Amino acid sequence: MSAYRGRIAPTPTGFLHLGHARTFWAAFLRCRQAGGALVLRNEDLDRDRVRPQYVAAMYEDLRWTGIRWDEGPDVGGPFAPYTQSQRQDCYLRAWKRLRERGAIYPCTCSRKDLAEAARAPHDDDATDEPVYPGTCRKQPPVATSRAGFNWRFHVPDGEAVRYHDARMGAQAYTAGKDFGDFLVWRKDDVPSYQLAVVVDDAAMEISEVVRGEDLLRSTARQLLLQRALSLPEPGYFHCPLVRDDQGNRLAKRHDALSLHTLREQGADIRQLLAPDSK
Repeated sequence: MSAYRGRIAPTPTGFLHLGHARTFWAAFLRCRQAGGALVLRNEDLDRDRVRPQYVAAMYEDLRWTGIRWDEGPDVGGPFAPYTQSQRQDCYLRAWKRLRERGAIYPCTCSRKDLAEAARAPHDDDATDEPVYPGTCRKQPPVATSRAGFNWRFHVPDGEAVRYHDARMGAQAYTAGKDFGDFLVWRKDDVPSYQLAVVVDDAAMEISEVVRGEDLLRSTARQLLLQRALSLPEPGYFHCPLVRDDQGNRLAKRHDALSLHTLREQGADIRQLLAPDSK
């Protein structure tokens, strides 16, 4: 990974909003300043909420911002496919490696939060995965196949996971305290967000991940997965979040600030992309 390779990774479960645009614009600028290549990855694993109209709008809205990518589903590239729903074999190989190394175990509880496992933690109303109490870790069910079970990563309790963020400096999270055994595979045969992005970032040789600061904790989880899978660790740059007038983080339900609406209203996107714009 001697050359800079960045990525933007939208999830087409709704119209992209101004917060997405600011983060993707930062990724685009950092890539161009480094003279690198930018990858567009379609993170469409959330089968229940992905819609064709959101996929189409994703491309239109990103082009409207002025962002240009060098590789992606629409332009191809050496690491295709760039759509996650077409990369199941890659995730299965990673799941098998983790199981062979004893890094994961089957789980039959905590179904309440499973619906969130395939979507990014910053999506809409999704919240960070709660600390798992370890019920199935103590007495894991017998599993002769992948199907029919949720699979969790066995975190090293008490271990500090440290990394340097290019914007926010030193970061540290304690496994078992700040986060617990997290999901890597759902019983409906869908890889989690955490596993999919780790596998894809490595396969696509991403050298720096630029994303929102709400994913700082997720980075610690992903570092553990990278180490368990013997994958290279990219650099990280976490951007400030865009908030509404009440101070709430923007979500896809904020239609007034969706790129689709702003574009139709003829808004000046370059002015809106400025960090100090309101």
